[in-house]
Amino acid sequence: MRVSCLQENLAKGLGIVGRAVATRTTLPITQNVLISTDQGRLKLAATNLEIAITTWIGANVEEEGSISVPARLLSEFVNSLPSDTIDIVGSDSPKSIQVKCGTFDAKINGTDAEEFPPIPSVSGGLGFTAPSKILKAALDRTIFAAATEESRPVLTGIKIEIESDKLTLAAADGFRLAVYSAEIETSVKEPIGVIIPSRSLNELNRFLSDKEQPVEIMFSDNNAQVMFKMEDLELVSQLIQGNFPPFAELLADATKDTQCKAEFKLTEFLGAAKVASIFARDSSGIIRLEIKPVEEQDVGQLTISAKAEEIGENTSQIDGKVDGQESKIAFNSKYLLDVLGSIGTEKVMLETSGPSRAGVFRPTDSENYVHLVMPMFVQW
Repeated sequence: MRVSCLQENLAKGLGIVGRAVATRTTLPITQNVLISTDQGRLKLAATNLEIAITTWIGANVEEEGSISVPARLLSEFVNSLPSDTIDIVGSDSPKSIQVKCGTFDAKINGTDAEEFPPIPSVSGGLGFTAPSKILKAALDRTIFAAATEESRPVLTGIKIEIESDKLTLAAADGFRLAVYSAEIETSVKEPIGVIIPSRSLNELNRFLSDKEQPVEIMFSDNNAQVMFKMEDLELVSQLIQGNFPPFAELLADATKDTQCKAEFKLTEFLGAAKVASIFARDSSGIIRLEIKPVEEQDVGQLTISAKAEEIGENTSQIDGKVDGQESKIAFNSKYLLDVLGSIGTEKVMLETSGPSRAGVFRPTDSENYVHLVMPMFVQW
């Protein structure tokens, strides 16, 4: 192998694939990055066996080759180099690369590329294309609601359903449920329903921030893996097998018999909730909401409060539009702040059916997003 590339390009590429490098593992080679030449470009790949990331960077390839080297060592060295051209020369005895940049010169030992775990190739199954902005909007509003503990593996993933040209993402952790739906540019011939690990989608979401091109999404023919393909980047993830909760039924149950619908300015609601959360920290994270309509008028008031016996208490009010009867409900402060922070519109709607039923949050200007939060049981 004999190639040269720009330091900033190599550093960026190593940063991308570094998200898939294993940290704690019984298979040491998964702590390496695979470097190879590919049709006049330099190809970088890494995998922790659950997720694999591959990226390509521009390079001047004089001699083809491939090698696996320690990812952390190479990344730290490249990041410390000046912004200049880097020359990489491979050697077979011993297996290593020589990395030169200006006055810096290093030799890094590696292993044969054939010993590196194979990067999965996803083909033969169903697929579709989604605009990167729509996919990012969906992930921003659902990922945080997925479970982090492994007691119920299906809840650590995001359920993705595609039917015709409608894309739906759902996430739940047993205490909340977030569902986002949108239309995509392509239509699938038959419905798709899979569960993708939220960790994998978190990594994908990082890359979507600076992507404008549509994302090509393909599933393996045995429905065991999914690949997200973007310009100069591929991410492959294992899928989670199991039955995701019937979120459509849960939504229908939560939204029937609604007693109160209230609209408030999001900035005011979120600001008051943040202040209340300071006091809620010492009271099991409980934030109380009391919605009071004004008789014969389409207005009302929301009182947001938190009380800690040994610390003190906080109360604030905001005005809004209230339709229905007076309502009281309490939420965990983290869940309340999470949903209010994700809606991203000028106003938010809160629907309640009593203090023991889930609260339903929606943006007022879109039908795409709905978020259920289970209440906390408190003494009023």
